Amino acid sequence: MLQPQRAGTGRYHQYSLKEECSGDAVVNPVIISNYLAKDDTDFHVVTKNYQHVLVLAFAMKEISENPRILPNVTLGFYILDSYFNEKMTYQTTLSLLFSLKRIVPNYKCDRQKNLIAAIGALDSETSLYMATILSIYKIPQISYYLFGPAPSAKTQFPFIYRVVPHEVNQYIGVVQLLLHFQWTWVGIITLDDDQGDHFLQTLMTKLSQNGICLAFTDRIPSLTDFSELSDVYLDTGHMLCLLKDRKAKVLIVYAETLSILGLVILLHHLDKKHMAEISQGRVWIMTAQWDFSAVQFQRNWGIEVFQGALSFAVHANKVESFKKFLQALNPHSLSGDSFIRDFWEQAFDCLFSDFHVAGESDGTCTGKEKLESLPGPFFEMSMTPQSYSIYNAVYVIAHALDAMYSLNPKYGAVTALPNPQPWQLHHFLWRISFNNSAGDQVSLDEKGELESGFDIINWITFPNRSFTRLKVGRMDPWAFPGREFSINEEIITWHTVFNQIPPFSICNDKCLPGSVMKMKEGEPFCCYDCDPCPKGKISNKKEMNNCIKCPDDQYPNEDQDGCIPKALNFLHYDEPLSIGLASIALLFSVITTLVLGIFIKYHNTPIIKANNRGLTYTLLISLLLSFLCSLLFMGQPEKATCLLQQIPFGIIFSVAVSSVLAKTITVVLAFMATQPGSRIRKWVGKRLATFIVLSCSLIQTSICTVWLCIAPPFPDLDMDSLAEEVVVECNEGSVPMFYCVLGYMGFLAVVSFVVAFFARTLPSTFNEAKFITFSMLVFCSVWVSFVPMYLSTKGKYMVAVEIFSILASSAGLLGCIFAPKCYVIVLRPELNTKEHLTRRKL
Repeated sequence: MLQPQRAGTGRYHQYSLKEECSGDAVVNPVIISNYLAKDDTDFHVVTKNYQHVLVLAFAMKEISENPRILPNVTLGFYILDSYFNEKMTYQTTLSLLFSLKRIVPNYKCDRQKNLIAAIGALDSETSLYMATILSIYKIPQISYYLFGPAPSAKTQFPFIYRVVPHEVNQYIGVVQLLLHFQWTWVGIITLDDDQGDHFLQTLMTKLSQNGICLAFTDRIPSLTDFSELSDVYLDTGHMLCLLKDRKAKVLIVYAETLSILGLVILLHHLDKKHMAEISQGRVWIMTAQWDFSAVQFQRNWGIEVFQGALSFAVHANKVESFKKFLQALNPHSLSGDSFIRDFWEQAFDCLFSDFHVAGESDGTCTGKEKLESLPGPFFEMSMTPQSYSIYNAVYVIAHALDAMYSLNPKYGAVTALPNPQPWQLHHFLWRISFNNSAGDQVSLDEKGELESGFDIINWITFPNRSFTRLKVGRMDPWAFPGREFSINEEIITWHTVFNQIPPFSICNDKCLPGSVMKMKEGEPFCCYDCDPCPKGKISNKKEMNNCIKCPDDQYPNEDQDGCIPKALNFLHYDEPLSIGLASIALLFSVITTLVLGIFIKYHNTPIIKANNRGLTYTLLISLLLSFLCSLLFMGQPEKATCLLQQIPFGIIFSVAVSSVLAKTITVVLAFMATQPGSRIRKWVGKRLATFIVLSCSLIQTSICTVWLCIAPPFPDLDMDSLAEEVVVECNEGSVPMFYCVLGYMGFLAVVSFVVAFFARTLPSTFNEAKFITFSMLVFCSVWVSFVPMYLSTKGKYMVAVEIFSILASSAGLLGCIFAPKCYVIVLRPELNTKEHLTRRKL
């Protein structure tokens, strides 16, 4: 607790626990708790916490020597210890307000001691006990405890200010740290009290929201007195879940300062077997209350179990002059400090001569011992984060007082206010902001909490019980978006068993790409089986909940962990199947051309004149075009080729079949016309044949025209028919119209077959109806078998089936109808006479 006074003979005062109701100087007391731990017989000094006392004295000394802060104003302070005791805390708080000899509430015998502010304490309970009394008098309290009770405490105690960040930032930092290293199976060690419950519930919610599971929870007793180190307390260590769960490599520890000592004691009293289980393959994540601290009877205990631990700490910067201040310290350098002798004796394991009793100590304290020689758990020469918070707390009060004096229009900047009251300071503590001597900005937000983040510390231990703090990261909610959390894992020193590789802390091995997580019934969501992805799907990352389909133009690889681009599937010109079909088409085209040439050369012979030469030439030309039309189905489909495939094919084949039909009808009518008195003679002639061909072809042309108008064929990509290829095809556009074209050709073929079948028995030496019957039988057989084959094949083979059907049906017509005629014309010209052709067979 602090109070300014008009300038006097001295500007720096430090008072011990002893106090009288008189004196010239006005005192400004400050409570610092958690320095002594008391059992039934003796005081055990937590020597590490003595730095808190020294930091307070150092900060007051700096302010006194700085002419820019509170010039001509004296600051003084009291330091009291509550021994972690509720009753003692209330007593010391009342004594600071009124009298140290006899407490009379609301009565002050020492008019010089005008209390204006308090600093305290390391733990939240002590601070709130103090606030219960201090808030009555609206005395501001600057505290540095990290975890407290429910957030409603700020409403209940509005005069508490904290020079530490809000605890929610630490929760976020823990989660971000776990996510960074992908640790999803963790254990928590917490205090067995209300604060431990609050920490556990809050953190568990955030862990669950981020896909992290809790393997176990170990609760340790909330230690407030070393007398509690009974057999029952030590037996807790053998019931720790961390001894049983080998998969949880990461342990999150939350505890207050003294309880952390209890955790170290528990670990030390475990047998060697259990200790080996804990030390091998464990990463300790400590909250910001953590510090390696020890008492005298822990002097020979090792701390290697915490090698490579990571902890959060209130952001601290190096104060260069503090080390010099400590190096000049000895038991006689600070007058009025009643703590230093206890510290010196227990830190250096010695006794001063005036208290020496033979056999109680190995030596006598000389006062020349060096603080640098103490191991880290007993004392550090650099300012710890907790001490840095006290350092900032002193400066917060000093700057608030300085602002209060500077802005008073009546008294000016160099004259102290007469009897300033504590409640006047609140206005200046609200949203205070300044830069301390270490170069850090110290600002309090609207909740009276420090606008700062947490450092991430890597603890490196050594066999001589010393250690080094290495800052490896930062959790700062005030940083630029995306930079709130940062860590440099390359400089982290891990436990030796990890070989400088971050360990895995998961319930089971991660599901590799190609597999998917399958939850286990009755187990946490972090425990699962890995099932392979179903056929046709992949998982390209670890720990995927669902398999995914590849894009339409890609397909899964063999391991189902990636996608491979699909190849284009169409009938290439240079592949063997295309070359073979093209060769057949060209061969039949040449044969058809030769047949046409023969028929043109011998066009006046009876066998050619007998059945309408015009129909014969039309049929041969349409067959030639049919063979050539098959070449359009080869190569990569394009808009022009797609239009030229189906439409010309349908029309040309219709012309060919209608020509065959016309020839068949002509044969039948010609035979019937030879009967005496027949009236059919007038129908026999070129006009009927031409009419049949034109009318039948016109109908097919009309169908194709409608097809083009409604939905013409177009090039398309079929992504689904083949698993590993994209089929480049000509989409029919309108499937019904496509089958109408095929159906109409089939209808003409069937009619031709029926007519020719009934005419096959006509008596004649050269009955062409027989050959037409065979040709139509071949034609119909080909196209009937085409439909199932076309529907059952995919990609280029479907195109090949259509080409083969065109070639086979065309070849059937060519061979069955024209081969016998060519035989007679070329090889048996003696049969190519009118008498022979008109002779009837009986």
